[in-house]
Amino acid sequence: MLGLLSDPARIRLATLLDGNELSVAEITQVVRMVQSRVSTHLGKLRDAGVLRDRHQGTKAYYSLNENGMSETLQRLWHLVAENRDEAEWQADRARCEEVLRQRQKPGGWPDSVAGQMDRHYSPGRTWEATMLSFLSFIRLEDVLDAGSGDGMVASMLAPRCRSITCLDISPKVLQAARQRLSAVRNVSFAPGDIHALPFPAAQFDHVLFLNVLPYSKEPARALAEAARVLRPGGTLLVSTLADHDHPEITGAYGHVNHGFRPATLRRWLTRDAHLVVDRCEITSHERQQPHFAVLSAFARKTGA
Repeated sequence: MLGLLSDPARIRLATLLDGNELSVAEITQVVRMVQSRVSTHLGKLRDAGVLRDRHQGTKAYYSLNENGMSETLQRLWHLVAENRDEAEWQADRARCEEVLRQRQKPGGWPDSVAGQMDRHYSPGRTWEATMLSFLSFIRLEDVLDAGSGDGMVASMLAPRCRSITCLDISPKVLQAARQRLSAVRNVSFAPGDIHALPFPAAQFDHVLFLNVLPYSKEPARALAEAARVLRPGGTLLVSTLADHDHPEITGAYGHVNHGFRPATLRRWLTRDAHLVVDRCEITSHERQQPHFAVLSAFARKTGA
């Protein structure tokens, strides 16, 4: 890997393709090298996992394969990228922008990534921007964000709620949430444990359990507590890791269990929390190794 990234030309190509997907002809146009030399370097970087390629007809498009690199290669690449030739990069970026502008003609960039748009960046089209736009459709009443962390989710939901309460067991984390949400009027804060929520029964219309069950030694009890504080007709949203075999990774984040199976989570929601489960399934897989799966559940409390 050291030998691979010791060549300035390969560093230059990988830097150019960090955030851009370009054909060999476009890359040659930007870096102004002979095509045979460009193709040789691209092949070595692709074979090592630094780049990935996508074929469309007779064209091959290259981009940085950061999510597919090994952890060691990622660290090495970040170190190399931080020490790039800034003047050369600025010149390459200007020529790259011109190449990308040429794609805006009919049959340009959208056609080149048809069927794989989710893998490619375009200005203003990010998952964050899309999610924040979708939040405009949401109208919520009184929400409990159990295990709220530093209030990132609450900051996005607060404009769509009548009220939102941030609960966390860590005073330091809860103080960070107070600072983040200091200008938001409909938010309150409560120190507490998800296994013994410090609220009376039937206080909330919605409870969020986002990435908190991995820290629970008694998940069934925590879910029962969430149901207790829900009003009749209220909803519980759970997002957590599915069962996995990588405790050496999650243990560093303080996880005390190895995730859950959908059938087990569904059983706790129905048997222990007495909720009606509308959905309980694997909803996504992370692209980065070891490709953790995310388990999501949506349940509601019956009653008038």
